[in-house]
Amino acid sequence: MPTINKHYKTYIEGIGQAFNEMRHHKLRTLLTLLGMIFGVGAVIAMLSVGEGAEKEALKMIESMGVNNLVVQARPSQGDARKAVREHSIGLSMRDIESAIVTLPFVANWSAQKQVKLFSLFSLQGRSNAKVVGISPSYFGLTALKINQGRELTANDNAHFNQVAVLGPEAARSLFPQGQALNQSVKINHQWFTVVGILAEKNDHHSTIKGVKLGGERNQVFIPLATAHKKLKFNILEDELDSFKIAMKAGNDPRLAAQSLTHLLERRHGGESDFEVIVPADLLAQHQKTQQIFNIVMACVAGISLLVGGIGIMNIMLATILERTAEIGLLRALGAKRSDIARQFLIESIAISATGGVIGIFVGFILAAIISSAAGWPVAWSLFSVVLSLSVCMGIGVGFGFYPAQKAAKLDPIVALQRD
Repeated sequence: MPTINKHYKTYIEGIGQAFNEMRHHKLRTLLTLLGMIFGVGAVIAMLSVGEGAEKEALKMIESMGVNNLVVQARPSQGDARKAVREHSIGLSMRDIESAIVTLPFVANWSAQKQVKLFSLFSLQGRSNAKVVGISPSYFGLTALKINQGRELTANDNAHFNQVAVLGPEAARSLFPQGQALNQSVKINHQWFTVVGILAEKNDHHSTIKGVKLGGERNQVFIPLATAHKKLKFNILEDELDSFKIAMKAGNDPRLAAQSLTHLLERRHGGESDFEVIVPADLLAQHQKTQQIFNIVMACVAGISLLVGGIGIMNIMLATILERTAEIGLLRALGAKRSDIARQFLIESIAISATGGVIGIFVGFILAAIISSAAGWPVAWSLFSVVLSLSVCMGIGVGFGFYPAQKAAKLDPIVALQRD
């Protein structure tokens, strides 16, 4: 135990001496630290932004359902739409019915159709929210939760009930006084009773392969059948904007997508007026992209820290030249080579660790600035912080080893004679 305490005390004294040396040469130390600070700061900032983007993308893909298939209508206008309609009526409920009858992997489905909005208001306020007609299973397949009231039901759809569920942002616009449940809103020329309010979600408005995600906060949902019966649509429009197929467990999404695409191509007369999206493929593609990003970031980090390490070696070699006489005196007083090497190695590690710690805080600040300026999500990763600090310590050891050994091998007599 006394030996352990002695070594512990020796290291503490060495660290104290290392920081004294850094204080005595403030400008030189600062210039040496800059390489580590900006290297680590850039890595922390980019990893934070990258991890935030990854979590956001994963959240959006998961909201689509990794084991689901999404069919999206490809809109067309004017003469192009008329030409398509000669062979295809567009995306419709009959496509879903055919898929249910023909394809054995279909477990559930949901559909939606956006209403062309002329006015949306209540007796308390107005809103620019989108109005969407949805099938009864829509909420279950999109993982949306009801905060107040109830969901839209199959009974609402079957009886063309004029009821609505509001997103939280739409509810605040239409009912600024706060009581929206059981109140009435007017959509174009029809009054609807509010039967539910969606729970708030912390997400961003985004689009993946044409599928809009994260906009439910400012939407009004009504039964799909009610929308088609009570509100007006252009006769050449697709009956549905999109529908989602939930697959039974154990089916390959890619093979299922091929079967569904083949079925729809036959139904649509060969017209490419739809797109089948496979969230599982999007997930795999995103993971591959993230892997490439991580490799690039590792290379950038390696180059940045290599430059910082070279700076540390440079300052340590300069320090040896300045302290040659001191090293000779210590050796003459009985210091071992290992003591000299340890002291210079501790100083090298102290410089790199200090640069790493400051770099971490700089990285947090840079990430916050990037997030605020660009509106990108960020996510703090303890792993990236620990990894960056560990690499800094490793840089200190690796690039401080040669100067430490050089200092330890100085001949004490020659060193004492050096001016």
